[in-house]
Amino acid sequence: MYYRISENGIVETEKQDWENQPGGIAVFNEEAWGRELNLREAFSLERPQEHIFFCKLEAHASYLFGMFHIPVKKKEKRSFRFALYVLKDRMIFVEEDAFVADLVHTLQGRVGREAYTLEQFSDDFFMALVEDDILYLASLEREIAEMEELILQGNLSHFHYRMLGIKKEVSRLYCYYSQMADVGEVLIIWQKACGNFSGRIGRLQQEAQSLREYAMQVQDVYHSEISIHQNDIMKLLTVVTTIFLPLTLIAGWYGMNFYNMPELEWKYGYPVIAGISLLIVVVCLWFFRKKKFF
Repeated sequence: MYYRISENGIVETEKQDWENQPGGIAVFNEEAWGRELNLREAFSLERPQEHIFFCKLEAHASYLFGMFHIPVKKKEKRSFRFALYVLKDRMIFVEEDAFVADLVHTLQGRVGREAYTLEQFSDDFFMALVEDDILYLASLEREIAEMEELILQGNLSHFHYRMLGIKKEVSRLYCYYSQMADVGEVLIIWQKACGNFSGRIGRLQQEAQSLREYAMQVQDVYHSEISIHQNDIMKLLTVVTTIFLPLTLIAGWYGMNFYNMPELEWKYGYPVIAGISLLIVVVCLWFFRKKKFF
């Protein structure tokens, strides 16, 4: 598909008009781009790489070449990939799906100002790539906050699994914003454009970094709650051990069964020892209760 920047904004045009007029935008799929290269054997631009897992824009002598891996904000969908060539007076997109074509079509309906330029389109295009990201980051922040509340309520089930997924998602976005920040700097040098995009990317990168730190803080709260829970268990075991230590001593003492132990033949020996043991348990429980050990 061929487009041209005119006084009416972004208009669809024919190939011949796109080639002869400045401010051209072209969107190819890989098959159409292969045919285009075969028709133009002297054309200096190369075929984009098949697998793209990052965002990068490189400056060459007369053009920019970039490869983009745009993460989708919904886990059930895969990411979008496309390549971009930026020449002096035109931009060429090569994509697998119809992601860029749909985005250009969306921008067509938004552009209504006069004196619209290719530089402004470049800024608008990259701004459209991240326009909903702040809402997605806000949803991740709410999810982390909900997990923090559950921790404080004592619900620690499946925490590591859920937190690992969030941390991986935030790290993925932070890496993406870092790469796009470099792309914005290259475009600013080349086109003197994308200032708004660079500012937006910087804010998103800071927000992603804040989410990473928040997730680490919540994880620290989780470990603190685990430590408190373990301390409560150890405190209970300590109380039980302390109560049974004197009982164990009595049992060991009278378990020696020496012949000259008078208590062994005393008819009240058993109930007296049982009473003393019960008294020890009651006194220990009263003492620990008074000291608020439980």
